[in-house]
Amino acid sequence: MKKIMTAILMGSAILGANAQNIKDNPLLKDWKGNYGGVPAFNEYKISDFKPAMEFAMQEKLNEIEAIANNPKAATFKNTIEALEKTGKKLSRVSAVYGIYSSNINSPEFEPIENEMEPKLASISDKLYQNTKLFKRIQTVYNAKDKSKLTKEQQRLVKVYYDEFVYRGAKLDAKTKAKVSEINQKLAGLYIKFSQNLLAEENNQFVELKSNDDFAGLSDELKNAAIASAKDHKLSSLGCVSNTRSSVEPFLTYSSNRGLREKVWRMFVNRGDNANAQDNNAGITEILKLRAERAKLMGYKSHADWKLSNTMAKNPQNAMKLMLDIWKPAIAQVKVEVADMQNIVNKENGNFKIEPWDYRYYAEKVRIEKYDLDQNEVKQYLQLDKLKEGMFWVAGELFDLKFIPANNVPVYLEDVTVYEVVNKTTGKNVGLWYFDPYARKGKRSGAWMNEYRTQERFNGNVPTIVSNNANFIKGAQGEPVLISWDDASTLFHEFGHALHGLCSNVNYPLLAGTNVARDYVEFPSQILEHWLSTPEVLKNYALNAKTNQPMPQLLLDKIEKASHFNEGFNTVELISSALIDMKLHMEGNKTINPDEFERTTLAELNMPSEIVMRHRTPQFGHIFSSDEYSAGYYSYLWADVICADAYEAFTEAKGPYDKEVAKRLLKYVFSSGNTTDQGDAFRSFRGRDAKVDALMRSKGFPMVK
Repeated sequence: MKKIMTAILMGSAILGANAQNIKDNPLLKDWKGNYGGVPAFNEYKISDFKPAMEFAMQEKLNEIEAIANNPKAATFKNTIEALEKTGKKLSRVSAVYGIYSSNINSPEFEPIENEMEPKLASISDKLYQNTKLFKRIQTVYNAKDKSKLTKEQQRLVKVYYDEFVYRGAKLDAKTKAKVSEINQKLAGLYIKFSQNLLAEENNQFVELKSNDDFAGLSDELKNAAIASAKDHKLSSLGCVSNTRSSVEPFLTYSSNRGLREKVWRMFVNRGDNANAQDNNAGITEILKLRAERAKLMGYKSHADWKLSNTMAKNPQNAMKLMLDIWKPAIAQVKVEVADMQNIVNKENGNFKIEPWDYRYYAEKVRIEKYDLDQNEVKQYLQLDKLKEGMFWVAGELFDLKFIPANNVPVYLEDVTVYEVVNKTTGKNVGLWYFDPYARKGKRSGAWMNEYRTQERFNGNVPTIVSNNANFIKGAQGEPVLISWDDASTLFHEFGHALHGLCSNVNYPLLAGTNVARDYVEFPSQILEHWLSTPEVLKNYALNAKTNQPMPQLLLDKIEKASHFNEGFNTVELISSALIDMKLHMEGNKTINPDEFERTTLAELNMPSEIVMRHRTPQFGHIFSSDEYSAGYYSYLWADVICADAYEAFTEAKGPYDKEVAKRLLKYVFSSGNTTDQGDAFRSFRGRDAKVDALMRSKGFPMVK
């Protein structure tokens, strides 16, 4: 700290601020208040970020250097545990920075991202490429008395060692420098990709200019379109915004085929419009740099490098699973399309089903085959009531209780906060922030964030997590009604939040969602199953007008149609995962993203009636960071685990079986990365997961 303050007083170019400004910067202050302290959102300004991040980054570097240069022999305590204490200030600042980036971005914030992202990448490299530090970690890893450590401590040593090796700690100095240069270039390209995508989502829309343009839409969807036009300051009657939460309902219910096509094209062409926000050139560069980095790391491709520390182990294993499911999924799509085409023909429609028709005619098939109208179902899916249902499920499975925390600062008035406690002991577990609504400056989709990671070794630190979504805000005083798919997503993201909230480990690196990429979706995907349980639907799926529970007849229809449209859902997802994997298996080839996507999908016999869930130029999962790159298959991999795990409940006393829930909490939701994830699943299930369970859950024929 003395070095840092000296640098500040000398007007260090790195810190870029004087000592008084740093002292007064609210982002650098400890989080105060109840619940172990909370972010002071009421005090932060955009101008605070750059000096705060530069200061916190330098502080972390100094902490790392102090450990690396410790003259005493390396031990678990002075090296591994010491590392677990570093960068706390940077973690706090970065958490708030991430919230601004994803939830309330603005033209004023973008230049800060452009400057900070490469610097954050550089800090990461300076950690993993520190030769002295790695030697100390290696000494602890190879120590003869390592067996005296607890199992969790041994796991922590292994995770540190493996991660340093994975990040290039064994490379020579010249190669390390080249890898670091690539990482910083990639960081800049990632933020540019994200900013381009956000700009197209914020600034593109389809206007609804006459009453005929609203044909087929419910009153709720009409009101949302009217409100959207006001938000965009348009004189037209309404508009469809360029976000999934606005586009998909329109494609499902609009009877205006020409407008459906226009809306669909707007959405699927995000980042692919040959304009200033076009992402294709950036993707080509990202793929080149990733391939070059993988080669420097000693791997054939980026996919080989990325999967080396996952459950799948290598791209071939992931590809086999995807292709095994791909064939029956395509076969199911043919059945679905035939049913739709029959309806088109009955209506004397002289056209073939196209992608902008799929959702619209799928709903007609659902009504014809199952007498199930999603508009009827939606009247029972009130956002606030479903939130109560999620809380009830968390209480039944994990003994958690959610209590409104009205004394916590928030970054926008729409954000609500809940204290989470153990129902039996009354002990605080953490905080859950909920940011449900779409707005300009918020990235599309739904996600979970962790503001603070749970730990016990350096004091009992409760976690802080958030769920973020893009639901369309209703009229004043009116309940927000959401679709069944959106309700599933709500439960999915809440599963991620519970994974963080249930964490009960000593060391933050092993806590919560810090698990293998193809395992992290398992806790979230399994929670989706509880949405359709009778206990949730009867008690929390209440009619928005009458407050009456969903009738048994409707419950029966939902159950009967549970496998409906699984071909579409599966092909939409796996096509994205296959393109992701194949892009990253190509090595150092120069790739034209549009051409590669088109050619590869043709080779895979992609049904012409469906488009990828995430087309390449808008595929934020894989091009806004390294996180999910060559990893979108994870959703399918986790789906196999999830389907098998849920059958543990159905084989017992049902979804709320207390003994199975205890095992799920112990071995999955609370254990983090304290053990190998394959071992964790086997401890829960008694064996490895079987793909048969997934095929049953989707209603597909068994893979031979």
